[in-house]
Amino acid sequence: MNSMKDKFFIDTNIFVYSFNSENPEKQQKSHAIIRNALMNRKGCISYQVIQEFINVATRKFVVPLSFDDCKKYFDKVLTPLCDQYPGICLYQSAMDVMERWRFSFYDSLIVAAALQSDCRILYSEDLQHNQKIRSLTVVNPFLESP
Repeated sequence: MNSMKDKFFIDTNIFVYSFNSENPEKQQKSHAIIRNALMNRKGCISYQVIQEFINVATRKFVVPLSFDDCKKYFDKVLTPLCDQYPGICLYQSAMDVMERWRFSFYDSLIVAAALQSDCRILYSEDLQHNQKIRSLTVVNPFLESP
């Protein structure tokens, strides 16, 4: 599977690490994924990633983002990538994922959004690396390549 050509979904932790200068390797890998998503229009996120990121960025970062900087990041990075919004079909799909794979509801929402966006890859460190969920494969981009 050539991950740079397939459509991919970016979990919240990738955006959080892109601001973490204390872990330059994760920061660099996160920047590359986000840059690729914006340049090649192959990456996407959901409303949930936006909500989680803004909450973390404005409240939990060592130096929280200012509201102005947060709004700029929202406009330039998050909004162009967002293609999944809450709705009945998404919630039903998330409950199916939750029942079948026993994920938390919030992880199931991420997986359901990735599936509904026809993504082949879900970049996340929160789920099991290389796990297959229907047509989706979880990839932890921070694991060392063999």
